[in-house]
Amino acid sequence: MSADPDATRPSGIPGVTEPGPFAVGAYAEKLRDELRKRARVQIFGEVWNLRITRVRVYFELRDTRGAVPCAMWRNAFDALHLPADVLADGTQVVVAGGPDYYVGGRAASPSFSFDVTGLRVAGEGDLLAQLEALRRTLAAEGLLEPQKQLPRPVLPRTIGVVTGEGGKARDDVLAALRRRGWGGRLVWAFAPVQDRHAAPAITRALQDLAATGEVDVIVVARGGGSMADLFAFCDETLCRTVALLAVPVIASVGHHTDRPLIDDVAAERCSTPTHAAEAAVPLHPGQERQRLGRAATGLARHGRGAVLQRARTLTALSSAPARHVQREQARLHQRLRELRAAANRQVTVRRGAAGRFALVLERKAAAAAGPDRAERRRGLDAALAALAAHDPDRTLARGYALVEGPDDALITTAADARHAGRVRVRFADGAVAATIDPAPPEEPTP
Repeated sequence: MSADPDATRPSGIPGVTEPGPFAVGAYAEKLRDELRKRARVQIFGEVWNLRITRVRVYFELRDTRGAVPCAMWRNAFDALHLPADVLADGTQVVVAGGPDYYVGGRAASPSFSFDVTGLRVAGEGDLLAQLEALRRTLAAEGLLEPQKQLPRPVLPRTIGVVTGEGGKARDDVLAALRRRGWGGRLVWAFAPVQDRHAAPAITRALQDLAATGEVDVIVVARGGGSMADLFAFCDETLCRTVALLAVPVIASVGHHTDRPLIDDVAAERCSTPTHAAEAAVPLHPGQERQRLGRAATGLARHGRGAVLQRARTLTALSSAPARHVQREQARLHQRLRELRAAANRQVTVRRGAAGRFALVLERKAAAAAGPDRAERRRGLDAALAALAAHDPDRTLARGYALVEGPDDALITTAADARHAGRVRVRFADGAVAATIDPAPPEEPTP
């Protein structure tokens, strides 16, 4: 964000003469400052939607003409030392303070509140007192009984439902009717169930459903909330309309501890939308006996099935060890048979190999001791004599000598001997070194 808002200020709207445009933050701060300049006053009204946090105490101050959101610092509230639960929805109080404004920002929403600096409990709330007075008036006029005296169909063919379009009450009604096995027709009349527009819209929805002439019973359903949220169902016009309808109305508004006026004038009061749907399609004695009979039959069938299943399981478990032992015995016997067969095959194979080797040895021994033995001996002696004749050592024994060079190479000519220079002469009894004169010997004169 720029440090100077004027540097990024856009141009204004063409044709508009109001000053500006101003940065919203600057305007919000100016608005806060102007509100804080207002005179500090005392106001009184009913406390609704009380919420106490660690830092602040929040509530709304209401009467029949309007409402103001209020906030008070927790330490100032604790300093009042009020008895526990004395401040609750419907309590009339007098508060002192003045208007305040939280400017918010990029990540926080702005909010207006009456900054409470002092508080005193004034007595019973005006709205609750008016509610009780209206209840007594309706009772005195006999409007709490007409709905309760209307005949209720044994099995309604068409049920009208007045509820909020996106509320959980709608799903609860549908689920309860499905469990009942009801197959009739549902007519939905969606209407707001909270704020100042709710009561007239609910009244019109009830009148429209009753005017069709086909709806046998009407369910008015809304989930829980504070008494302020449920106050639309205490509207005098709405309650008088319900009391005078010719179609039974089953009311299910809030929790079982809540008691809006519509509960008093309706044909039946239920604590939840589910209960209301079940009340619209009641189980009569004959149906109840049939349902209990079916449940008992199913329970007995389930019990027998469970017992049989458990018996089968126990039987299988009791015979399992014996079957396991039998399987292990069969496996071990098979393994023993395989080992015996393998051992017999090895003995047979080795016995055959030993027999064949013995036969070969026997044949070789017989061949070595046969009639051609002397002839082979004479051949061997002749070969030994031939080898001895070619033995170099025997030649040396007859007076010959071998001449070898420095590299043990055999020298066979005089030229090679002169070229080698030094030689070794081998005799039969050893070897001697010799030096060769390179000059050839002179021819003797005749």
